[in-house]
Amino acid sequence: MSLGLFAAASRWKENAGWLLGERVAKLGVGLVVGVWVARYLGPERLGVLSFALAFASLFSALAGVGLDGILVRDLINDPQGSDLTLGSAFLLRLLGGVAALFLCLGAVFWLYPRDPEIRVLVAIASAGSLFQTFECIDLWFQSQQQSRAAVIARSIAFAIAALLRVALILAQAPLLAFALAALLELGLAALGLAIAYRASGRRLWRWRATAARALALFKDSAPLILSAGAIMIYMRIDQVMLGQMASTAEVGIYSAAVRLAELWYFVPVAVVASLFPEVLRARQESEALFLDKLQRLYNLMAFLGYAVAVPTTLFAGTVVRLLYGPAFARSAPMLALLIWAGLFTNLGVARSAFLTAMNWNSLHLATVALGAAVNVALNFLLIPRYGGMGAVIATCVAYWFAAHGASLLLPRLRSTGCMLTRALVYPRIW
Repeated sequence: MSLGLFAAASRWKENAGWLLGERVAKLGVGLVVGVWVARYLGPERLGVLSFALAFASLFSALAGVGLDGILVRDLINDPQGSDLTLGSAFLLRLLGGVAALFLCLGAVFWLYPRDPEIRVLVAIASAGSLFQTFECIDLWFQSQQQSRAAVIARSIAFAIAALLRVALILAQAPLLAFALAALLELGLAALGLAIAYRASGRRLWRWRATAARALALFKDSAPLILSAGAIMIYMRIDQVMLGQMASTAEVGIYSAAVRLAELWYFVPVAVVASLFPEVLRARQESEALFLDKLQRLYNLMAFLGYAVAVPTTLFAGTVVRLLYGPAFARSAPMLALLIWAGLFTNLGVARSAFLTAMNWNSLHLATVALGAAVNVALNFLLIPRYGGMGAVIATCVAYWFAAHGASLLLPRLRSTGCMLTRALVYPRIW
């Protein structure tokens, strides 16, 4: 028994190490290249590109079909049926990607009939949804706690795209080229995942899909599709509304702060992705062990949130000045406040693991929908008066409400809300 636990712990540490190592490497390279791109484009053109990416992301939930946690769960619980599960999930994601693409194109052509640049940029950004189908492979690697191959595949794609962006800057390329570089990265990542899956001894041609299995997956994931859509609304609607109610230059200033604030979001995602299988197994052993692991996870997420937010608030002005230069000076106070949204993002990611384990997908939908509604309402009130800073305030309040406030409001989640409160007040990790 002890040897089994030791082996499980070793697998988790190795898997988490690969995921965190990938993100740390991307953090360094991505920060340098991203800042270089921002300086080259300037607030106005960066705002146009950020607006297009944010607009396309509003429809990305359809491409994911809410399957991430569901797929990992089912692959762990029924490893013998993995080919059927993966094939059915792939089909659902392909259909969702096509639907997302056409809905996004219809919306942008309707809303911006006289702005060909926005339409083309949004079309390129939304085409990336088709490549999300191959993320099923990444989820299989996660279920096996063998993310090494997926990490290598994505890292190669990222490195090629980063080099391409540098070449585009040196060649003084137009804005369109940078949008195409982002699409190319997604395509290369999908190809790399397919190659890694084959190298692991698995075969894509063994996948099979049935209507019954696809419908079963869809039934479990349907509330999560709406949840993912609501998440994208309260994560990206601020940039879309800024573009509509302020200016693309204001979007550029705001998006520079957003990119710095979200640089470290990989940490909760990677940690929870690695811990999720262990949290599920703990529930199979005992309720007490399950709740203990969950509280420890919440504590860890809160501790990491404070560890990033406090120093960033203190040195936001210096960071923005050194990285972006005087053209983006107004991003500094936005960053100093926006970084606190990450604390609640951490807790939200961890709580999502709990809700998936309990199969309380409708409650997950309720919390994120409430958060999205709060964000949209506050943006309408605050952006006309405060511009980008209004969007920052709206984001922080909405993130807190979706992760913590709504948990205290909904009866079935009040015990979870109390656990989150304990993590916020005293995030003990030892």
